[in-house]
Amino acid sequence: MEILLALIIAVLTAAGIFLILRARTYPVVLGLTLLAYGVNIFLFAMGRLHIDKAAILNNNAEYTDPLPQALVLTAIVIGFAMTAFVIALSLKAYSKFGNDHINGTPVKRKDK
Repeated sequence: MEILLALIIAVLTAAGIFLILRARTYPVVLGLTLLAYGVNIFLFAMGRLHIDKAAILNNNAEYTDPLPQALVLTAIVIGFAMTAFVIALSLKAYSKFGNDHINGTPVKRKDK
């Protein structure tokens, strides 16, 4: 199970980094979202989730750490706000420049 979780985190992170390096705004937004999902799963996995265990309520040896869950919940909210802001910013840039390239100018190819 740990191998599958590590593989999912690696695929989400690699796909996110690959999409962030594109020259258009929508793949960058999608890449940031995938990277945030990979980080959230990583943080959640670090909490060592226990099934049917209570949060820290008494001096029990088996408990679930609530801190990673709180961090992931906060990261989800911040990631949603960041995605909404970047989409609004990219729509404004599209209306100003007329294209969706990162720097505002389309890439000119030499073969044409």
